[in-house]
Amino acid sequence: MGIPISYNVRNVIQRPLTTLATGWGIAMVVMILVGAFALASGFQAALIESGSPSNAIVMRVGADSEISSGIDRDAAAILKALPDVAKAPDGRPLVSSDMVVLTNLPRIGQSGTSNVTIRGIDPASVLRSDQVKIVDGRMFAPGTSEVIVGQRMSRRFAGLKIGDRVTLGQQAFNVVGLFTAGGSAFESEVWGDGAVLMPALNRESFQSVTFRMKDPSRFLALKKRLESDPRLGVQVKTERGFYSDQSSLLAGVLRGAGLMITLIMAVGAIFGAMNTMYAAVGSRSREIAVLMTLGFSGWAIMISFLFESMVLALIGGVMGCLLALPINGITTSTTNWSSFSEVAFAFRVTPFGILLGLIFAAVLGLVGGFLPARQASTQSLAGSMRAG
Repeated sequence: MGIPISYNVRNVIQRPLTTLATGWGIAMVVMILVGAFALASGFQAALIESGSPSNAIVMRVGADSEISSGIDRDAAAILKALPDVAKAPDGRPLVSSDMVVLTNLPRIGQSGTSNVTIRGIDPASVLRSDQVKIVDGRMFAPGTSEVIVGQRMSRRFAGLKIGDRVTLGQQAFNVVGLFTAGGSAFESEVWGDGAVLMPALNRESFQSVTFRMKDPSRFLALKKRLESDPRLGVQVKTERGFYSDQSSLLAGVLRGAGLMITLIMAVGAIFGAMNTMYAAVGSRSREIAVLMTLGFSGWAIMISFLFESMVLALIGGVMGCLLALPINGITTSTTNWSSFSEVAFAFRVTPFGILLGLIFAAVLGLVGGFLPARQASTQSLAGSMRAG
C-alpha cells in the first residue's frame, strides 16, 4: 500500500521558504541547461532553414564549405542547362551561381573585427525570391556598385546601414537595402551583383551552384550522374543536407559545453536537495513512526520521500524554465566553424529543451533524495518514537 501523494504535496507547501531556497538552486541549473540548448537550437535552425530539400547545391569535389569550393564558368553553364532544373512560371531556370568570399569588418560597440560573408548573385535569378524580403530600402540595381545587407548584420557591424559605403576588395559599394530571409543564415550575409563583385574581389569562378530540382525524389540518381561526369569534378548535396552538416559540429559543441557546465552546477543543487530532505526526515521522525504504525512498509516510505524530493526539484525545474523563456528570440552571433564567418541568429527555446530541463530537474531530485529517503525507510519504530 502506497502513501497518498497529498501527504507529500502538503509537506512541500507547508515549507515555502525551504522549498523556494532549494528550488532556486535547481532553477539556476535548469536555466543554464535550457539556455545552452536554446543557443544551439537557434544556431542550427538558422543554418538549416537556409536550405530547402527541393534544392541541390553543387560544389567542387572535396570542398567542405562554399569558401573552399570553386566552380568554373563552363561547369556552371552545364549545370544551368540541365533538364533536371525546374523553371519559374516565366520560363527562367531556378538556378543561382554564387560567388562567396569573406571580408573583415569592424563590429558595432566592440573592439576588433570579424568575418562577414559576401555573396555575389545573379540578379536575374529568382531561386530565392520567395525567401528573401527587402524590409528597408530597395534591391540593388544590376550592374551597379550596390549591395543589400542582412538585417541582423546591419545591427552588428559598422558601415552596413542604408546609405553607408562599404569597401569590398578594390571598390566601394553603396548599401541600398536591408533584407530578411526567414531567420536563415542568409541574413548574416551581404549580397550584390556577382558580375560587379567578382572583379572587385579578384574572383574568376563561382563557389557554388544551387538549383531547384524538377523532381526531388530523383536526387540520388541526379547526384550519381553529376558526380561521375568528368567535365565537372563536383559533389552534390541537397541544400538542406548541406546546411545541416555545416551546423552539426558547432551545435554539438554548444550543447556539450552547456551540459558540462550544467553537470558541474548540478553537484551543488544535489547537495542542496539532499540537505533539505535530510532536514525533512529529521523533523518528521514522529510522522514516520505513525506511518509505520499504520502498516506502511519501509519501501512505501522510501518511495514517498523520493517522490517528495522530485516534487521539490520539479518546482525548481519549472522556475528554471520560466527564467529561460525571456531569452527566446534574443539575437546573438557566433563564428560558424565550417566557414569561419559570423552568423547572427536568435535563441530558440524549444519544447524539447524545456522537457529536457524538467527531466533533468526530476533526476536531480531523485539523486538528491535517495539517501535521505533510504534513511527514512530504515528507521526503527522505537527509534522514530524516541527522536520525535
